[in-house]
Amino acid sequence: MIHATEHFDVLIVGAGISGIGSAYHLQNQCPDKTYVVLEGLESYGGTWWMHRYPGIRSDSDLYTFGYRFKPWTSAPIATAQEILKYMGEVIEENELRPHIRYHHKITKATWSGENNEWKIEVTKTDSGAKLTFTCNFLWMCQGYYRHAQGYTPDWPNMDQFTGTIVHPQTWPDDLEYKDKKVIVIGSGATAATLIPAIANDCSHVTMVQRSPTYFFIGSNINELADQLRQLNIPEEWTHEIVRRKILFDQEAVTKLSVEEPEFVKAALLEGVRGILGDDYDIDTHFTPKYRPWRQRLAFVPEGDLFHGIKSGKADVVTGEIETFTPAGLRMKSGEEITADIIVTATGFNLSVLGDISFCVDGKPVDFAKTVTYRGMMFTGIPNMLWVFGYFRASWTLRADLIGDFTCRLLNHMGKTGNEICVPEWRESDQDMPERPWIDSFTSGYMERSMHMFPRQSDREPWINPQNFKRDKKMFRKSPLEDGAMRFTKSRSRV
Repeated sequence: MIHATEHFDVLIVGAGISGIGSAYHLQNQCPDKTYVVLEGLESYGGTWWMHRYPGIRSDSDLYTFGYRFKPWTSAPIATAQEILKYMGEVIEENELRPHIRYHHKITKATWSGENNEWKIEVTKTDSGAKLTFTCNFLWMCQGYYRHAQGYTPDWPNMDQFTGTIVHPQTWPDDLEYKDKKVIVIGSGATAATLIPAIANDCSHVTMVQRSPTYFFIGSNINELADQLRQLNIPEEWTHEIVRRKILFDQEAVTKLSVEEPEFVKAALLEGVRGILGDDYDIDTHFTPKYRPWRQRLAFVPEGDLFHGIKSGKADVVTGEIETFTPAGLRMKSGEEITADIIVTATGFNLSVLGDISFCVDGKPVDFAKTVTYRGMMFTGIPNMLWVFGYFRASWTLRADLIGDFTCRLLNHMGKTGNEICVPEWRESDQDMPERPWIDSFTSGYMERSMHMFPRQSDREPWINPQNFKRDKKMFRKSPLEDGAMRFTKSRSRV
């Protein structure tokens, strides 16, 4: 069947937390623009729709992970279902649903300088039908990792294990772990979430980690929010006040982690010691070699992971895996660990712009050879941006800022009669150094993938700061006509 090509002013890719927020900003700040949201999955939510492992929850507080325009009214750390409910309310309250197309997987994006538009090739995942869309501006909100497959290292003899191996990212709905012995490989937020969620039902859970992670233990409440509600402060005010307080505290902690790392380290470890006791080997199992905040700091509400360990339902083994065995794992130390199920909570496979094939005027795009403009656009790529958030703060904070900047950019182009915007190095930029896309975050899933990502430099606008305070100033106050963004009118107007 031949399908007619549909055209929109703006095409948003992805109906996750970024895509839904971007649609809201576009609809409210650029009401004259036509738009569509294309989503490859069968529903909205992205990560929160795909990930089905037990206990899945945010590891960022929802006062900052939630949108700035819609107050969050529940506990700061929320379950996937609570987040999906919140996103659903945003969709319904703002009448976004008619603009979203599900089961639309993008395979190729081609820019034509002759037509001043993107051609988007799509496959319907429910029918196999091939569709084509065109748009003037492409707004990429598809995330930064492959949804279909998580990262699992290739250990020796994995095929010899007689039990079940599963990655949390593709957790089977019918996996039966009750009264089973389970090994969870990994030490990040996923492992810290999964283990307490299943520990009471399993006969035993062992967390196997190559190296420890820093964890922050706290209560899943926000005392300031509760106090403001007792005073009958409007939820909009409460939301904004609490957001500002959290951001202030986060900035202070990040600064302290850099200036006084040993102090922050001691405070974090004291929280763990307060639950596990002085006799537990904190040094081996929960004292990382890296400085706090060089990797993501995982929040453990109510210390549930550590209470599971203290109860004996879970334990920790730290060291390198030598091989899988028919019955489980053998460590390089010689220790044997038996299991019925092995969960590889070992991270993501990162992807650059959804692994979509991009071409500009017939030439394939290698994003690793581009330099980023404000951590959202790329040299030589017209009318396209990528929403990429933070690792030390909530992703949505940056998604909101990029939404403001993009709408300001689109409105400026409309007023000036320009149809094309493309970042290009200025003459004064030619000798600037190139740096990795992210150079201050050492998590394994980032380090093994940085070679695929665009580069950045050492000054505006060629930076990706990963700093909300700096981004806020950059996105809201920086001039659009900065010499680095080349604007072009259509040929008919030239």
